Amino acid sequence: MSLTYLHTMIRVKDLEKTIAFFELLGLKETRRMDSEKGRFSLIFLAPPGQEDCPVELTYNWDGDDGLPSDGRHFGHLAYGVDDIYATCAHLQANGVTINRPPRDGHMAFVRSPDNISIELLQNGEKLAPAEPWASMENSGHW
Repeated sequence: MSLTYLHTMIRVKDLEKTIAFFELLGLKETRRMDSEKGRFSLIFLAPPGQEDCPVELTYNWDGDDGLPSDGRHFGHLAYGVDDIYATCAHLQANGVTINRPPRDGHMAFVRSPDNISIELLQNGEKLAPAEPWASMENSGHW
């Protein structure tokens, strides 16, 4: 039996806000499909050079009242970053709450506008603990 990774799908309530969030992480839109009959859009975003590992945003044109708290989401998405401190500072400067700061120089969690938990992991070795992250408390759930 062989297995090929295709994509991860998340349902979103505010498409433009969610696309902007993932663009802050560095993902780019790779393709889009709009279904007039089904009244939904599928937008695929991926890191540059990794187009075969996309996240699929599913947007229902007529709304999705169950979002963001209906429990049909899953654990989290995870992305490796070259500098976890710089990434978190960039996200924070753009209004993203750092739910679990990278106190250990290795791992942080944020949430998308649709309440999807995003894990950020330092590529390679952990960075040395640094302020303001080392003493920053958790904020909300992650």
